[in-house]
Amino acid sequence: MKPLNATQDDYLDALKNGTQVVVLGPAGTGKTWIAATHAADLFRQRRIRKIILTRPNVPSGRSLGFFPGSLEEKFGPWAAPVIEAIKERIGAAAYEIAVKNGDIEMVPFEVMRGRSWRDAFILLDEAQNATPAEMKTFLTRIGEDCTVVINGDVSQCDLRETSGLRTVIHLIKSQMLPVPIIEFTLNEIVRSGVCEMWVRAFEEVHC
Repeated sequence: MKPLNATQDDYLDALKNGTQVVVLGPAGTGKTWIAATHAADLFRQRRIRKIILTRPNVPSGRSLGFFPGSLEEKFGPWAAPVIEAIKERIGAAAYEIAVKNGDIEMVPFEVMRGRSWRDAFILLDEAQNATPAEMKTFLTRIGEDCTVVINGDVSQCDLRETSGLRTVIHLIKSQMLPVPIIEFTLNEIVRSGVCEMWVRAFEEVHC
């Protein structure tokens, strides 16, 4: 995996040399893709036992319970960007086998309480939409030998209450916790020129 800018390089360095990282920035900067690809590489090399994927369901405005099918089928639409990146790295067939065996698992906040994870790569995407209580639940599930990535964009919070991501950032800074915060800017959008144009346009009107 070759970084496309200095911040991506810092991100990869944090993933390779640490166990926790918070990644902030606008859409199209590679926050999710880099985490998912790195997780897939570790899994393929058998350096981790599991990949855990989660994200809040706030953007849809609907509970997962309204969707038919298994938990994976319900959660799939929210986890699609991560799933696609993992499939690109390990192959669709290997991905399906890993999901069937429980080695790649999608865990909504609704069913997270009481869980404990070990020897896993854990990715929380769209973290700005997690409440402080949900963030506490997520972070206290983490056991030994885990790598944890918390991705989000604090400018795109859909909650009517305080964002759990803002709470985590405050705790890291105020208590000087040993967790790096990587922050991308609008100038580091790599998805496309069109993506950058629209992100900048909406940023101008603060929505």
